[in-house]
Amino acid sequence: MGGMTANGTSENSDLFGQPKGLWVLAGTELWDRISFHGMVAMLVLYMTGDLLLDPARVATVIGFPAFRAFLEATSGPLGAQALALQTFGYYYACVTGLPLLGGWIGDRVTGRKLAVGGGAALMTAGHFALAFDRTFLIALVLLMCGAGLLRGNLSAQIKSLYADGDPREVNAFQYYYLGINFGAAAAPILSGSVAAIWGWHAGFAVAGFGMLIGLVVYLGGGRWLPAEQQRARQPSGERPPLTPGERRRVVGLLLIWPLVVGYWTAQAQIWNVYNIWLRDSVDLNVGGFSVPVPWFQSLDGLAPGLFIPLVLWIWSMQAKRGREPDVLTKLAIGSVIFGLSVGLLAAGPLLANGAGRAPIALPLLFHVTSNFGAMYYAPVILGLYGTRAPQSLRGTLVGVCMLAVAAGSILSGWMGGLYESMGPAGFWLLNAAICTGAGLGILLGAPLLGRLLAQDEA
Repeated sequence: MGGMTANGTSENSDLFGQPKGLWVLAGTELWDRISFHGMVAMLVLYMTGDLLLDPARVATVIGFPAFRAFLEATSGPLGAQALALQTFGYYYACVTGLPLLGGWIGDRVTGRKLAVGGGAALMTAGHFALAFDRTFLIALVLLMCGAGLLRGNLSAQIKSLYADGDPREVNAFQYYYLGINFGAAAAPILSGSVAAIWGWHAGFAVAGFGMLIGLVVYLGGGRWLPAEQQRARQPSGERPPLTPGERRRVVGLLLIWPLVVGYWTAQAQIWNVYNIWLRDSVDLNVGGFSVPVPWFQSLDGLAPGLFIPLVLWIWSMQAKRGREPDVLTKLAIGSVIFGLSVGLLAAGPLLANGAGRAPIALPLLFHVTSNFGAMYYAPVILGLYGTRAPQSLRGTLVGVCMLAVAAGSILSGWMGGLYESMGPAGFWLLNAAICTGAGLGILLGAPLLGRLLAQDEA
């Protein structure tokens, strides 16, 4: 017998046991990720290998002199490579930080549907604007603003598809997360291949068409999405004050935040400097075929599907023996494994061939080990903030957690200028030390952090 979902549609209209609206949202997110990951896998390579090499071309970019002056005001004169790395750092920081503002706009001003549609439209325009040198910076602004609106409001609609207590809700985010990672895996291969054959602008055009398809999916599936609800006005009285236990947990979440930034600083380099290192320091020739650099980013999209079941199995086996690590220990393990994996990249010169290039096995090994560590970290830190934050501050503190990604992105951009002066080995050892040190910091601070973050109300 069919019941009713939270948005008023019959369960008879479900697809594969889930509301059709979930597949609309997941499909939109899939194409968003195809457009986004395809674009970021190419952005630094495009700037360092094409756009910024020609001063005459750079001079035609609207607003570029002012933008460059802004960056050099804090960093001093920047070469083309350092300029590209800092540009990417700020771009990625805004993409990961603006959804906090975008969610507030959708919640308080425009409604979520209009915010998602507008965000997708802005992103589509931004991708196509990358086809012209003159609108390069305008394109980045459109993409950042669009991502803030779309990502701040897309996944937020999932809960409204289910009535309270609906058992299907448990697996909803798993299906949604699958769409994210499939898009992340497919995008660099698709866009990177097109760029390798027909040029950078063709690769960016693929990303633009991907986002356009996402917009069509969202608008076409609008009837299956939850109805917009008028936000009830709160009484004039203030919200209840936090309990002593809630205040204690907020302090704990704020204290661990700088260590979270340490992890994301190293992680952000994998979209940034890492691409340059692959291009310049690794022998990408396999049987006469030159592997496109963006293809390596696909490995990070495939990894969660392989490693999440493995990590969950390890934890279940440890739990049966009464040895499953607590949340803080998992975070420390993840950060240390990721940091040591970054340290592997410093071995490139030791393994280099006569042409000074490391074997392709080195980055492949890095992706295997680093992603194993990431499964101990990325989902766990989101869960920590999501479960320890007080109900009245949960959205804000989860947003604060996401701002650690933005802060790490900015730091990674600033550090990019050290790559040329330190050399690859020194640069990767520095990032390894930051990430590993952040993990050891969590381990050393675990006694205090554990007391602060305990879920009891004492």
